[in-house]
Amino acid sequence: MTNDRASRRGFLGALGVALAGAAGCQTPGQTGDSSGSEAGGIATDAGGSAARQSTNATRQAGSVYTDVYRAVADSVVSVRVYARNGRGSEGSGFLVDGEYLVTNEHVVSGGDEFYVRFADTDWREVSVVGTDVYSDLAVLRARNVPESATPLPFVRRDPPVGTRVVAIGNPFGLSGSVSEGIVSGVDRTLRSANDFSIAAAIQTDAAVNPGNSGGPLVNLDGDVLGVINSGGGDNVAFAISALLCRRVVPALVEDGRYRHSYMGVTLQSVTPLLARANDLERASGVYIDRVLPGGPAAGVLDGSDRTRSVSGTAVPAGGDVIRRLDDTPTPTRQALATFLALETSPGDTISVTLARDGEQRTVDLELGTRPRP
Repeated sequence: MTNDRASRRGFLGALGVALAGAAGCQTPGQTGDSSGSEAGGIATDAGGSAARQSTNATRQAGSVYTDVYRAVADSVVSVRVYARNGRGSEGSGFLVDGEYLVTNEHVVSGGDEFYVRFADTDWREVSVVGTDVYSDLAVLRARNVPESATPLPFVRRDPPVGTRVVAIGNPFGLSGSVSEGIVSGVDRTLRSANDFSIAAAIQTDAAVNPGNSGGPLVNLDGDVLGVINSGGGDNVAFAISALLCRRVVPALVEDGRYRHSYMGVTLQSVTPLLARANDLERASGVYIDRVLPGGPAAGVLDGSDRTRSVSGTAVPAGGDVIRRLDDTPTPTRQALATFLALETSPGDTISVTLARDGEQRTVDLELGTRPRP
């Protein structure tokens, strides 16, 4: 136990952050099983001669992507999950510390046995240290990491749109696959459990498919911009941002869970119709549709109390419109979600600047902890 705690403290120090208060997974045995399949009569096992021939060809060709692959690939793993009900899943992951690996929560969810394989190893059983369904992140612990695998660092700020990126993982069970693209957008929100959202996600046009889940999206320096979450090979894929990972992963290592800030409201961005229904001068801000009973916002913020017909459409009216949290403008729901996810912790008191009944006012709100799903 002492060694476990020391190892976890070492991980937190290496990450350099303080704790704060679907590409889809693939079913094992599907086409492209990474344990070895037939393609044109040539076995594609990662440890076989075909892989060595591919590596030699890559070295001869050479490119900036070749350099990134060489720097990162040994730290990326195939993940295989088995459940007692006979079901299982397959995905990707990568090393973030001497013995800790990151993958997606949806890759390991419902599993009973967990295995990973590095580029030059056999399958090795690992344990799940912690999971967080609200950020779709999970941490695995491997006690026999090969020396060739080195931790991949998370970046400390969002990448500029247009940054060239590389996705490395195991789409369709094909281990060691690489796809390239750019950062297509930042500050995206993704659907999560219980109608919550994952804030601050990265959008990319790099090809991402089933089996890529949990793998790294890296820049050309090999630094991790995000953990791949979803995509379908259609030039629109998403990754959990490094900024959110830097908050969630240390907490999962430390005590197995992460506590998200919680306002206790349902929200929507202000649209032109909603602005007209609520006599707003501009279609900007975040509208409070409902305040949940017993939540942090109960008695502090107001939700809808009626509907109005605008252009033949019933539109909610009477709720507060949030313009700013502390000193951060919230022109959209995405901006509000990102502020809560990256800048606050449960128990914090924030100032909420809002429009109510045609006037602007500021109220204080103490944040709670998002309920478990």
